[in-house]
Amino acid sequence: MTVLESSNSTLPGAATYPTRMSSPRRRKASSRLRYSLTVALFLLPSALPLLFFTIVPMIAAFWISLHQWNLVGPMKWIGADNYARLITDPGTQGAFLHTVYYIVGYLPLVYIGGLGIALALNSRIKARGMLRGLYFLPVVTSWIVVALVWRWLLNPSTGIVNWLLSLVGIAGPGWWTDPAWSMPAIILASAWKDVGFVMVILLAGLQAVPEELYEAAKVDGAGPVRRLFSITLPMLSPSTFFVIVLSLINGFQVFDQVYAMTGGGPNNSSQVVVQQIYDLTFRYGRAGEASALSWLLFLFILVITLVQVRGQKKWVNYA
Repeated sequence: MTVLESSNSTLPGAATYPTRMSSPRRRKASSRLRYSLTVALFLLPSALPLLFFTIVPMIAAFWISLHQWNLVGPMKWIGADNYARLITDPGTQGAFLHTVYYIVGYLPLVYIGGLGIALALNSRIKARGMLRGLYFLPVVTSWIVVALVWRWLLNPSTGIVNWLLSLVGIAGPGWWTDPAWSMPAIILASAWKDVGFVMVILLAGLQAVPEELYEAAKVDGAGPVRRLFSITLPMLSPSTFFVIVLSLINGFQVFDQVYAMTGGGPNNSSQVVVQQIYDLTFRYGRAGEASALSWLLFLFILVITLVQVRGQKKWVNYA
């Protein structure tokens, strides 16, 4: 036997090692990679706008918040001075208080109104489809149009609301011209516009409640009020949670109606956080402070939302 033949021969008991191993682990990793690439490809049309119109502007705003900048000249690095100044600024504190005031008045009004309309439309009444469309119509209407209409309705001297109040002997308030009534005027207009959206969400939740629960409650002698608090509201808790979270997020970002109805006045009585961000940027040329305030608002909303998500386990029923 030649040396070549002896080197290629296999000795008894000697282990053979393939030059390329195709293990199940490697095949599984390759399958995961292909799956991830496929998912990324389908998500790309949504991920690109999210990246360029949300994430990148947020990062840019944070960078600007660390500078002093008037939108025209070069930026000057000042670190966290903008944040320190805003936290101790009475104007910023007042804007946050006004925003909380708006939410405290707006959220119960829009929820109770939406729930009442949803309960009415869930019953067997005529023209339910037409009524649902009419109640939802303000939701798809431009906020500027709605704000201007309500500004006219609540005009202290020529508005219809004060005229109707005068018919029953009530002297109407100054509404958006009175510092004490400017925020209630904005709350009233906002609730009127958004009650249709809440109605649609709660109506969908009501239609998912099994009818057998109501029939069993009636057999046990439960009245309408008892059925509302023992069946309807607990079964509506997921829809209620969704409405509250979304309304709070939108409430902290309230701007359009304030800008169109009062502009933050009179005497800053309706100045909210987003209105102050707008004023700092475009009226006073303090883009660094405006960016810092936008990040403070983002962190505030994030904390409130996380608290709600953690607390839902105690009262939301997904059964």
